[in-house]
Amino acid sequence: MISTKQPISIEQPESTSLVAFIRSTIPMPHEKAQDIAAQFQPRILKRHEYVLQEGNIGKEAFFLESGYLRAFVNDPDGNDVTINIFAPNSFVNNLVSFFRREPSEENIQAVTDCVVWAISYDALQTLFHGMPEFREFGRMMLIMNNLALKDRIVSMIRNTAEERYAALLQSKPDVFQHVPLKMIASFLGITDTSLSRIRRDFAQK
Repeated sequence: MISTKQPISIEQPESTSLVAFIRSTIPMPHEKAQDIAAQFQPRILKRHEYVLQEGNIGKEAFFLESGYLRAFVNDPDGNDVTINIFAPNSFVNNLVSFFRREPSEENIQAVTDCVVWAISYDALQTLFHGMPEFREFGRMMLIMNNLALKDRIVSMIRNTAEERYAALLQSKPDVFQHVPLKMIASFLGITDTSLSRIRRDFAQK
């Protein structure tokens, strides 16, 4: 079930990773990035904990500082299909549900224990309307999300399973140490057996 825990206290007063991520996305003074990061609240997620479940409206967006999450949907036969894997230093949310205030068609769940920084819909809207630097940051995040989605769609159509595996290995090399192979195979659009064969072939090169 979705966590109802209150934000916890973490030793560091702010996420240095989040501040660095903001400044790497859109150049801005350190103080401005700190002002943005201050609107995010730290939270620890336990393995298997959900931050969003199908049918619910996304109330928060998250910066993933450590750990791994995945987004998945259920097919007509009730099998869950992984549609995204989130690695550290990435933003996590369902854009459609979050911005249009509609029930989500997907689930977002912690694969490992995670540290995330959460921002509510209202706090994000306040930043959008009150801070030009955040508007630029948000615009860039939307562009990056759209490009990533387009690249994934094209990859699933044009690239071989081996090419998709190689791309994941290059972009998220640690994913195989933390995410079950069944979830990775689902994300790549192949069977567990095919993934094992591809990994074996790559190891022999």
